[in-house]
Amino acid sequence: MVNDEQPDMRLDHIKSISYLKSHAPDMLSQLANDGDAFVITQNGEAKAVLQSAREYEQNQETLALLKILALGRQQVSNGDVTSATDAIAKIRGRNSNEASSTDR
Repeated sequence: MVNDEQPDMRLDHIKSISYLKSHAPDMLSQLANDGDAFVITQNGEAKAVLQSAREYEQNQETLALLKILALGRQQVSNGDVTSATDAIAKIRGRNSNEASSTDR
């Protein structure tokens, strides 16, 4: 079963900045092994998140897809849409024009 809810931050993954400074190699190894991000605190307050490069890239891809989805929804709300039939006809027309221009 897949849990789609936001996972709770494990207490052992909340570390002070002092701990980060003295245990950075160990923390990086742990990131590589289990992928769970660390919350870095300063004076008891969360200030940063340390995550693996792989997780960061996946998060960026997810954000990009969500932005595309939001843009699409906004375009639909604004009525800026084309029917599938019109879009296919336009593509077919473009492809036939390109084919005829390369035949010359």
